[in-house]
Amino acid sequence: MKQRVGLVLTGGGARVAYQVGVLKAIAESLPRTAHNPFPVICGTSAGSLNAATLAINAQNFRKGVRLLHTIWRDFHAKQVYRTDAIGVFNNSVLWLAGLLIGSLGFRMPKQISLLDNSPLVELIEQVLPCEKIQGSIDAGLLFALSITASGYGTGQSVTFYQGDKEIMPWKRARRVGIPTQINTEHLLASSAIPFVFPATLINREYFGDGSMRQIAPISSALHLGATKVLVIGVNNDEDTVNFKRENINDYPTLAQIAGHALNSIFLDSMEVDLERVRQINALVSSMPIEVSARMNLRHVEVLSIVPSASIEKLAERHSKELPWTIRLLLRLIGASNHRGTSLVSYLLSEKKFCNALIDLGYRDAMAQRDELLKFINYQHDVAPPATT
Repeated sequence: MKQRVGLVLTGGGARVAYQVGVLKAIAESLPRTAHNPFPVICGTSAGSLNAATLAINAQNFRKGVRLLHTIWRDFHAKQVYRTDAIGVFNNSVLWLAGLLIGSLGFRMPKQISLLDNSPLVELIEQVLPCEKIQGSIDAGLLFALSITASGYGTGQSVTFYQGDKEIMPWKRARRVGIPTQINTEHLLASSAIPFVFPATLINREYFGDGSMRQIAPISSALHLGATKVLVIGVNNDEDTVNFKRENINDYPTLAQIAGHALNSIFLDSMEVDLERVRQINALVSSMPIEVSARMNLRHVEVLSIVPSASIEKLAERHSKELPWTIRLLLRLIGASNHRGTSLVSYLLSEKKFCNALIDLGYRDAMAQRDELLKFINYQHDVAPPATT
């Protein structure tokens, strides 16, 4: 089997700025004219936007990363969702009215969501010419790109992929892989955080954020032909490992519940999948080769890079950067103290917070530079770090 390195970019709203820092460190460590080192790229939720950017710019990896860095270093929430008073409060009233109408048994109006993400539509159409993805594939610079979304009608996790003709569609329990031509609708669907952003219609079904019901995030890369996988996550273990249980008698606010739900959607499945892969690797190592071949099991080398510091604590320090309209809206649903920062961290698409995440990702990747370069088979003739 031909060796191919897969890149898995997880979701997490504004948190995925961390991925840009990691990619920046990798790009600076490769020759300036190096092509994309990841033949298989898989993106989910906001990570799908980063994935598509790399696929479109596969001819020059550093150029693609530079574009990502340019976008994220000057990012503002108004580029993702409307932050003006009319846009925020009209949408919020319609959202609450929609919930009431739905609870009474009437059909909910279309496009009901807490926030209006029309600015994100404009941004994607402006900077991501998806028609160039096929050019990267035809040139042999990309084997496959996948974007995962969750079908609200079928309840399936659907991986839309565009790649080499030898890749076959797949069907597993609650998850399928479907060949298609990736476009703006797939990116919007994959990044449509439930309740926060509107679902997107693709063919005959509405789709939402790809992290929902994605029980095996790494599997898409393996189905697409990756033999080893680099995962860039957006979760730090500090908040759970060092958690001290307190006597909290106050009923959880809507913001706390929403933050808890988003953490479950974006963070838990990847941690479980990584643990599952490591267990299978240990099992394969302990059995004869002919037995593992008969069982269709193989060792999959996986390298995971995750934040070395708490993203929620970073979000708490930068929460005042949000536009006043969003701060007021979050305050109304109970995100006015540190217990609401989990939700805030997903919506905090503001310059200082994003730059803090980029810097964190860059430092973390540089700390593992040798291991990273060896993993992607660029351990020889490597360019010294330089500023992109």
